[in-house]
Amino acid sequence: MTMSKKKEVGKGIRALLSNIEKTNITEEKVSSIKKLNEHAALVPLENIETNPFQPRQEFDSEELMELAKSIKTFGLIQPVTLRSMGDGRFQLIAGERRLRASKMAGMHEIPAYIRVANDQEMLEMALVENIQRSNLNALEVAISYQRLMDECELTHDALSKRIGKNRSTITNYVRLLKLPPNIQAAIKDERLSMGHARSIAGIENPVLQQKVFNEVVAKSLSVRATEQLIKSYQKSSQQAAGRVSQGIAQDLPSEVIDIRDRISDMVGTKVEIKRNNKGKGQIVIKFKSDIEFNNIIDRLELD
Repeated sequence: MTMSKKKEVGKGIRALLSNIEKTNITEEKVSSIKKLNEHAALVPLENIETNPFQPRQEFDSEELMELAKSIKTFGLIQPVTLRSMGDGRFQLIAGERRLRASKMAGMHEIPAYIRVANDQEMLEMALVENIQRSNLNALEVAISYQRLMDECELTHDALSKRIGKNRSTITNYVRLLKLPPNIQAAIKDERLSMGHARSIAGIENPVLQQKVFNEVVAKSLSVRATEQLIKSYQKSSQQAAGRVSQGIAQDLPSEVIDIRDRISDMVGTKVEIKRNNKGKGQIVIKFKSDIEFNNIIDRLELD
């Protein structure tokens, strides 16, 4: 692992915005920032430059292709975030994966939030104010939470303290952004409640997610009935795999899941906890490249 790689890690949004000259904040500018952050503008892909400090350089090609197919069918639901470079040019702040998939899908323009550069506190204030609006649907709240974490470099714990919400509440909302686009669209249109969506988001198998979603919509199931349906599917899967006879626990206790999610937030990548009925197991931290591995080392402060 070279020192040059070590220096690349961490040059995210903060580095991108740190060299911009600070300006005085007026009431007019505050109003402008709030307006910009409540609405997304359509921006031609040819006018968007990628973030030169993007620490992540490798993306799963199959996942990108799946996202591209979804974008081609449903459009880009979660806008990217850009900063204006002048003369109609923009630079990407957040959304590299969505930008690449949109290009693969043959899109000519995508929705984007336009940042007023270096007004970090104003951006945070505008987003928090946006979250507190009573007419937001669950997906809009999830996107606002994710934007606060991405653009203001906050962890789930830091965000929970900043806005006065339980960490589990934030996690439940953000998980909605990992759901397939058609399920996200149902949440956005309020055809699916937060309770239903939270239950479906707890399913790791995307095929089963779709199956449960279709059944919930077709039968107009209550949240309680949806939870029972998911449990029945999970029980069938458990029996088919013979997990009980092997002494492996199918479902992790809620407190263990919370610990897994906190570790995942800390290291910035997927974490698995494997644990049997006797409490024996292992913690697995996954990474896809030397850069991701380097990022984990930095976050754990092992150097």
